[in-house]
Amino acid sequence: MGGLGCALALANKGFRNIEIYEMASDLGFVGAGIQLAPNLVRILTRLGCWDDIEAEATNIVEASVRDGATNKELAHVMMPDIREKYGFPHCTGHRASLAGGLFNACKKQSAIKWNFGYIFDGIDQFSPIPTFTVTSRQGESRQVECDILLAADGVKSRTRTEILARVGAPGIVEDTGQAAYRIMLPREKMLADPEMAELINSNQVTRWIGEKRHWIAYPVAGKTIYNLSSTQPDTHFAAAPSETYTTRGSKKDMMDVYDDFCPLVKRMLDLVPDKEVCEWKLRRHKSLPTWTIGTIALVGDACHPTLPHLNQGAALAVEDAAVLAEVLSRAPDTSHATIGKCLKVYELLRKERTTTLVDLAAASGRTLHLGDGQAKEERDRQFAEASKGGKSVPDKWASPDVQAMIYSHDCMKFAEENFDELYSSLA
Repeated sequence: MGGLGCALALANKGFRNIEIYEMASDLGFVGAGIQLAPNLVRILTRLGCWDDIEAEATNIVEASVRDGATNKELAHVMMPDIREKYGFPHCTGHRASLAGGLFNACKKQSAIKWNFGYIFDGIDQFSPIPTFTVTSRQGESRQVECDILLAADGVKSRTRTEILARVGAPGIVEDTGQAAYRIMLPREKMLADPEMAELINSNQVTRWIGEKRHWIAYPVAGKTIYNLSSTQPDTHFAAAPSETYTTRGSKKDMMDVYDDFCPLVKRMLDLVPDKEVCEWKLRRHKSLPTWTIGTIALVGDACHPTLPHLNQGAALAVEDAAVLAEVLSRAPDTSHATIGKCLKVYELLRKERTTTLVDLAAASGRTLHLGDGQAKEERDRQFAEASKGGKSVPDKWASPDVQAMIYSHDCMKFAEENFDELYSSLA
């Protein structure tokens, strides 16, 4: 999302000769569900691509947090006024809908050129002009020169590794000890079960929590699909960081991990075909000493991967893109030194916010996954208070105080207001 967002935001600012190198051969219907929070929708609206995405989205007006074993509701949070509070709705959708909306908007921009099916081999030269090599699926290598290199190459970012090596800093990947299943159930299967039908026909996000595990679920794709994502202890990946972040999962293993969850959850999991279970390794890395070097900058998961417990990963990447376009459009000249300073301003504008949300997501996950004891009892008391209208919810994505902090932030306005001061502060 970060790469598409960068291209579209820059094109909207009048930049020319924007080239995208993408490893995939196309942007097909891939991925799972995604939450589209107001801070993301604000940017998509300004970029001119929200209307098509919204047409397939579900407007979320409530959240239900339940005990995984009993299905007993711990908290019910009503949020019908999100649009009124923040000017934009909170929706859920399919990741392909978000990618497709950005892609279709990009295709309308003559400044953007596409290069699909290319693998990034590495940076050949950092300065004065960034130069890198890519190789096509047919084995043809190509060296590319550019004025600015924006790397949205994900949590396994090779660009990040090379930048950190260049400045002599370690890139420490943290093993979270967690993995995730992501499954999608078609509407027709859900409708045969009254409890499932109620879920897929709702405008609700539902989370079932247990010790060290949970499922979060919601309708997507015009309520034709029910998306479920889990978090559980990792038992199928090597403990040490490796190149493997996904694996073909076993339905039996998935059912065993959640064997003590309520019948409703187990009935939904039982609908998954045996060969359609995939498991993802959840990893993050320590806060980086730098996101930029010269006129090269990291974007999204390449510089601040996050656990999914706040549902802000894609939003933060698109925020990065919008801020990059804002700061680069304000460059007083086009020298490499000036562009490098603008990219450093981007990092200064973004780092505190992204670090805060990455840490908050991890903390929220720890709270959700508490086992029996006093801490869990206190958490459940807070859930009960939240149902009575309290401003703080232990499940932080549904907490009104956290929502206010995240959703009210206008990253583009923030960049506009603070650019001059930050730019002037740099040597």
